[in-house]
Amino acid sequence: MDSLSYKTASLNTASVQKQWILIDANGQILGRLVTKIAKILRGKHKTGFTPHVDCGDNVIVINAEKIRMTGKKLTDRVHFTYSGYPGGQKSITPAELLKKHPTRMIEWAVKGMLPKTKLGRDLFRNLKAYAGDQHPHGAQNPITIDLEKI
Repeated sequence: MDSLSYKTASLNTASVQKQWILIDANGQILGRLVTKIAKILRGKHKTGFTPHVDCGDNVIVINAEKIRMTGKKLTDRVHFTYSGYPGGQKSITPAELLKKHPTRMIEWAVKGMLPKTKLGRDLFRNLKAYAGDQHPHGAQNPITIDLEKI
């Protein structure tokens, strides 16, 4: 058998088939949901995954305000930000963040799971999160998937 006949196909931006995927976050645990979203954004669920190419799908997340966290993480965990100036440290709990900006919990968690490169920033632009069950991406005909299959 000829060993050169088997070649690994490496995708490029022109040969990637991107889809729009709709995910309902109602009642989902944050960490488990976000790992699956990051996997879809990166394209690791596809057979032609190429690490240096944006071969993932576009993801729409609805009902972002209805996610849940196990244990007391919603009230006891604290997120810190620091501006670099004296007195510029701010802290917020996930419960407060869900009240102010419901989509930011999912966005921060997904962003932390993507590569910290130009590719990661491009992949993050493929995520669209919305607090309610309505979204403006009906023209893209998103496919609703079951997260248990991924």
